[in-house]
Amino acid sequence: MLRVSLLGEQVIADDETGAVLTRSPRSVALVAHLVVHAGLAQPRRVLAGLFWPDSTDAQALTNLRRELHQLRRVLGDPPSLAVTGRDLCWRDTPSSRVDVREFDVARQTALAATDAADVVAHARAALAAYRGELLPGLADDWVLAARAELDRECVELCDLLCRTPAGDPAVALDAARRRIRLRPLEETGYRTLMGLQADAGDRAGAVSTYHRCASVLERELGVVPAEPTRAALRRLLARPDPEPRRAAAPGLVGRAGELARLGEAWRDAASGRAGVVLVRGDAGVGKSRLVAELAALARAEGAVVAVGRCFGTPGRVALAPVADWLRTPAVQRAATSLDPVWRTEVDRLLPPSAARPAARGHGGADAWQRLRFFEGLARALTAGGRPVLLVLDNVQWCDDETRAFLAFCLGLLPDAPLFVAGTLRDGDLDPGVGTWTGRLRDDGKLTELPLRPFDADGTARLGEAVAGRPLSPSDRALLHAATGGFPLYVVEALRTQDSPPSGRLTGVLRARLEQPGPAAREVAGLAAAAGRDFPLELLTEASDLDADTVVDAVDELWRRRIVREVGGGYDFTHDLLREAAYQQVSPPRRWLLHRRLAQGMELLHADDTDAVAAQLAEQYARGGRPDRAVAHYRRAAAVAAGTFAHAEAIRLLKAALDLVRARPPSGNRDRAELGVLEALAGPLNAHHGYSSPELQHVLERSLALAEASGSKESALTALLELWSSRFVQGRTAEAHEAAERALALLAPGTSAEQDGSAHFILAGSSLHLGHDPVEALRHFELGAERTRGASSWPIGTRPDVHGPAWAAHAHWLLGHDDAAVASSAAAIALARGIEQPYSLAIALAYAGMTHQMRRDRRALWAAVTELHAQCDRYGFAYYREWALVLGGWSRGGAAGLAAAQEGVANLKAEGAFARMPYWLTLVADLAAPDAARATLDAALAAGEARDDRWWLPEVLRLRAAHDADPVPRLRAAAELARVQGSVALRRRAEADLGGRSRS
Repeated sequence: MLRVSLLGEQVIADDETGAVLTRSPRSVALVAHLVVHAGLAQPRRVLAGLFWPDSTDAQALTNLRRELHQLRRVLGDPPSLAVTGRDLCWRDTPSSRVDVREFDVARQTALAATDAADVVAHARAALAAYRGELLPGLADDWVLAARAELDRECVELCDLLCRTPAGDPAVALDAARRRIRLRPLEETGYRTLMGLQADAGDRAGAVSTYHRCASVLERELGVVPAEPTRAALRRLLARPDPEPRRAAAPGLVGRAGELARLGEAWRDAASGRAGVVLVRGDAGVGKSRLVAELAALARAEGAVVAVGRCFGTPGRVALAPVADWLRTPAVQRAATSLDPVWRTEVDRLLPPSAARPAARGHGGADAWQRLRFFEGLARALTAGGRPVLLVLDNVQWCDDETRAFLAFCLGLLPDAPLFVAGTLRDGDLDPGVGTWTGRLRDDGKLTELPLRPFDADGTARLGEAVAGRPLSPSDRALLHAATGGFPLYVVEALRTQDSPPSGRLTGVLRARLEQPGPAAREVAGLAAAAGRDFPLELLTEASDLDADTVVDAVDELWRRRIVREVGGGYDFTHDLLREAAYQQVSPPRRWLLHRRLAQGMELLHADDTDAVAAQLAEQYARGGRPDRAVAHYRRAAAVAAGTFAHAEAIRLLKAALDLVRARPPSGNRDRAELGVLEALAGPLNAHHGYSSPELQHVLERSLALAEASGSKESALTALLELWSSRFVQGRTAEAHEAAERALALLAPGTSAEQDGSAHFILAGSSLHLGHDPVEALRHFELGAERTRGASSWPIGTRPDVHGPAWAAHAHWLLGHDDAAVASSAAAIALARGIEQPYSLAIALAYAGMTHQMRRDRRALWAAVTELHAQCDRYGFAYYREWALVLGGWSRGGAAGLAAAQEGVANLKAEGAFARMPYWLTLVADLAAPDAARATLDAALAAGEARDDRWWLPEVLRLRAAHDADPVPRLRAAAELARVQGSVALRRRAEADLGGRSRS
C-alpha cells in the first residue's frame, strides 16, 4: 500500500515497510495536484503548462510523459493513478493512503454528523491527518491557493471542536491552541481559548493567553486588542471598570542609520551568503530593541524568524537557544520534510517524549556523532527553503556548544540564506566568546555594529515618545545629562515619574519596582529568583500567595512593562530589572524563594525533570539543599553529554564536586565524590583528550577513593581509564602498572567488557615496554574475544577492532609479515562492517603504521589517504596527526618533511608522547644528516625516559649510520631486538652488520 504524505512533508512511501519510494519535489507535486483535484480528470495539456510554463507546448508534454514514466516506475503503476492519453486522475482506492484525502473525508464526515461524539471523533481524526501545511517549501500559485483552502478548512474544524461538547475539556483546548497557531492575528481564537481556560478553572492560563494576544498584536500590527477581547479579560479579573492602561511602548527612535546597516547585512545573507552580525554595546543601550526591529522587517519580507536567548545563570542549558529556534512553528513545519536520519538527530535535542538519549563518555568515539548531530540541527533550521533569521540575545552568556554549532553551521552551509543576529554586552567577556568572535571575523563571517548612547537630540526624541508630550528645553538637557543617553535609563525614568530623573539608574529601577502593589512586588522578587524566563504556573506553585493574587500581580507587572510575555511564559523586560528586583529581596528570603521554586519545578515537571535538571540544581544549591543539588547537577550533566555538550557537562559536574567537597569528611562524602568523579571522567576525555592532566588527576583521585572504600568495580574502571591517560601521555611503565593491577582485579563477576579491556591494555603497554610480542598477542586475542559484540567499552575503543589492528605490529615484530597484513585487514573489515567511523579511523591508523614498517608505500598511501578523509570529515584530531606523519614519510621531500614535523609538533602540543621514538625516526628519515642525527638522539632519549622501548632497536640501527664506527651501535641494536623478541628489527640490524663485514 502506498502512503502519500503531502501535509507537513513531501514523501511517497511503502506504508507497510516504511521504505521511501520518492521525495522528488516534481513527482510529489504532480501527485499532489491530482490529489487536490481527486476524482476530476486533469487534461495533460493543462498539467504540462502548469508544471513547465517556460517550455513550448510540445516540450512541456514531453516533460510530463517523462515525469509520469518515472513516477509509474517508482510507484509500480498504482490503481489510484488513472492514466489515459488525454488526461490523468487520482481516485481513492484501498491501495493508497493519502493524508490530504484522509483529512478531507474525515472533515466532511464531521461536518455532516449530528451526534456530538461523532463530530468530535471525526474532527479529531481530520486534525490528526493535518500535520502541517501542504507541500512545505513550494510557492507555486496553485499550491498557495490549495494550501490556503486547506488551512481555512482546518480552522473551521478547530472552531467546530471548540463549540461541540466533548466530555473532555482538553479536546477543545487543544483545538483552540491550534487555531491560534494557524491564525495568530485573529483575536477570535484567543477569546475562545480564554473562555475555555476559564471554564476549566485555569484563570492563570486565560490571563496569559490575553497577554500573548496583546503582545502579538502590538508587535505585528501596532494595535491593542479589541474591546470584546478586553472585556473578556475584565470578566476574568472581575474588573467592572475598564482595565488600567498599559504603559506605552515607543517605536524605534534614533537608530535609522544602524537599522539600515543591519538591513543591508540581512539582505546580503538572505541572498545566499550566510553570516553573523553582533550588535555590541553597554547594558541598556538598546541592542535587543534594534535587533527586534530587524526581526520585524524580516518577518514582513516572508523570512523565517526564530528567537533564542542566553542566560547568565549556573542553571543554563547547553544548546538552549538552538532548541528555542527549533521550536519555532515555521521551523518545525519545515523540519518534518527531513529524512528520518536527520530527524533522529533533532530528536536528541528535542525528544518527542520524556525519553532522552543516553550519555556518552569517550570523546574520540563521539566526535563523528557530534558532527552528524550538528548537521541534523543545521538541516532542520534551513529546511524550509526560505531565508532564515536566527536572533541570539545576550551572546556574552552563550554556552560553548551553541557557539560551536553556529560555527559548524556557517561552515557547512556557507551559501544558505541564513543570518544570525546577536546582541553582545561589552565588558568582561568569557574567553570562549572572544575566541569565537575572532574566528568568525577571520573567516569573513562577522559583521560588528557598535551601538552607543543617544546624543542630546536623540535622548529628547525618545523621551518625548515615552512621555507622550513635548519636553521643555531645560527638561531635554536635564534628561540627557541624567541618563547619559542610555535608552533603558530614559524609558524607565519616565515610566517612574513624568519628569527627568535626578538619581542613578539603579535608583530609577528600584523606584520602578516600588510602583506596583505589595503583592506584585513580592511576585517580582520570586520571578527574579528564577534567574530566567518563567511560566506563570511556576509562580502560582511556588508563591505563598493564592493563585488569583499571583495572576493579578503578574497582570499588573505586565501592564507596567516590568515583565513581558515571551514564548508562552514571562520574563523581565530587561536583565537589569531582574537584577534590581532580586537585590530588593533579603538574603534569608532569597534562600526560601529558591527552595520553593525548586519544589515548584519538580511538581510541574514530575514526568520529565531532565528538562529542568540544571535549573533544579541551581535552585536547590542556592536554597540550601546541596544534597538535592548534587543529584540534579549529575543528571543535568548526563543530559548535556547526551547531546555531546561535554564542556557543559564538565561545568555542571564541577559545581556538584564543589558542593560535595564542602561537606564534612565522612565515608558518605567520599562515596559521593567518587560518583561525581566517575561521571566527570568521560566528559573530560571527550573535551580534552586522554592526555589531559586534569583527567589524569580525576582518575587518580577516583582510584584512591575506590580503593579506600573497597569498591573493586570502581577501582577496575578507574585503572582501565587511567591506563589510557598514562599511555597516551607516554608514561608507559606507569600505564603497564595500572594494567597489571586491573588484571589482578578480574573476578568471576567481572563484566566481559571490563575483562576484555583489561587484557587489551596489558597487551598494548607490554608490547611498548619491549616485552615478548608473543605474550602481547595472547592478551590482544583474549581482549578481542571477550568484548566481541559488546555494547560499551570502558576504554572508549572497541578491543575487537583495536586489538587486531595493534596486534598487526606484534605479528610484524615477530617476522610474520603475512599475519600482520591479515590482522590489519581484519580490523579494517570489522570496522567497516559495524559502520563506526571512529573504529575505522583506528584500524586505518594502525594499518598505516603496519605498512610503513613493512615499507609498503603503496598500501601506506591508500590507508593514509582514507584516514585523512575520515579525520577531516569527523574531526578526529589525534589520528589526524598520525596521518600527517605517516603521509609525510610516504610523500617524502620537503613537503613530506614539513607534514611529518607538523604532526609530531601537534602530538607534543596535545601532550600525546606515546610512540614518540617511532614518530621521530620517520622525521629523521626525511631530514638532512645533521638534523636526522639530532632527531634520532631525541628519539633515543624519549624512548629511555618514557620506557617506550619497542622501537629502540630500529632507532639504534638508524643512528649507527651517523657514527664513525657504526658496528658497536648496530650490535647493540641486534642484541636489544633479540632480548625483546623483535625478529624483524633484529634481522634489519644484522643485515646492516653483515653489509659492514662484507665491505
